Amino acid sequence: MRLTPDAKAKTDPSNRVAATPAAAQLGRLLFNDARFSRNGAISCASCHHPGQQFQDGLPRAMGLSEGMRRTMPVVDVTEGPWFFWDGRKDSLWAQAVGPLEDQKEHGGNRLHDAHVLQEHYRSSYEALFGPMPDLRGLPQNASPLGTGAEKAAWQALPGRTRAHVSLVFANMGKALAAYETTLRVRSSRFDQYIDGVKSGDPKLLMALSPAEKAGLHLFLDKGRCATCHNGPLLTDHQFHNIGVPPADPNHPDQGRAAAIQKVLADEFNCLGPFSDAKPEQCEELRFIAKDDPHMLGAFKTPSLRNVALRAPYMHAGQMATLEDVMRHYAKPPHAIIGESELKTLNLSETEQQELLSLLRALSGPVIENGQAQ
Repeated sequence: MRLTPDAKAKTDPSNRVAATPAAAQLGRLLFNDARFSRNGAISCASCHHPGQQFQDGLPRAMGLSEGMRRTMPVVDVTEGPWFFWDGRKDSLWAQAVGPLEDQKEHGGNRLHDAHVLQEHYRSSYEALFGPMPDLRGLPQNASPLGTGAEKAAWQALPGRTRAHVSLVFANMGKALAAYETTLRVRSSRFDQYIDGVKSGDPKLLMALSPAEKAGLHLFLDKGRCATCHNGPLLTDHQFHNIGVPPADPNHPDQGRAAAIQKVLADEFNCLGPFSDAKPEQCEELRFIAKDDPHMLGAFKTPSLRNVALRAPYMHAGQMATLEDVMRHYAKPPHAIIGESELKTLNLSETEQQELLSLLRALSGPVIENGQAQ
């Protein structure tokens, strides 16, 4: 099992500019620009703080209003096939445009965003994607997902115009994704130790303490952590029900089960008109499991890299500390919705502390384009 991260991010065939430096430069500007929000005060960086592992430290995201779920970090996010806690998007660029029109997040709309992009970033955009459409005479606000007035304005536009505006919107997402692709985690003490195991370097083998090494043994064996937390990012990129108490017991979150039809119907998915991929490159979407009963109440396995630096935990911040998480795994409750996969772990207090020690050794600096943040 490979545990160290790749030097380069995985390529996304649906985004032809994913590895283009100029796209990343434009994406960085868009990421920090609050003019794309309804109130002119919210940018991507409002919830994905560079100084906080590109998340916000809140139990549930706060944009124009409070969301349903925790903000996920956008560091090392290119490796998996699904995005958001429920996987309702199948690419990083498709994920990036979602919050822009979400009424609880940015609350914007795609025609407004196209106007802002044309006014402030036209030359950078056209150098990457070609000429922007002529937006003269079009309303300032229109979207298939916005307010009633915005939806009506959207429907009043000719189909060709709607397609052109949606293409600009998709390309915004591709530039944002190109920037986020540059954000990586590197050089934790855990990685140094693994390098020592490979090379036999005695100095690197001292990177972990005896308690942390014991925690690694538990992680791989008795604790069964590596069943789901495996690979370079310590995640299987899949969805599991682990019986986390719902944030709202009266309306438990269905998780992945409710997202499957959303990603299949998404106009920005890998098979859609705005994707740069060939159909045969969209295997995850083409062969998605549509009727898996285990997906009820299931959420994506998060990466454990820098996990000690981004409390609270779980999809709606239900657990404040890693100690709370450990107690949940040691004695898992019955699931309120669906069926939990967890089995009781017979770990002593000492073993639990050793596992926690290992988790804290997974922290390393976030780098952007090879430079530490």
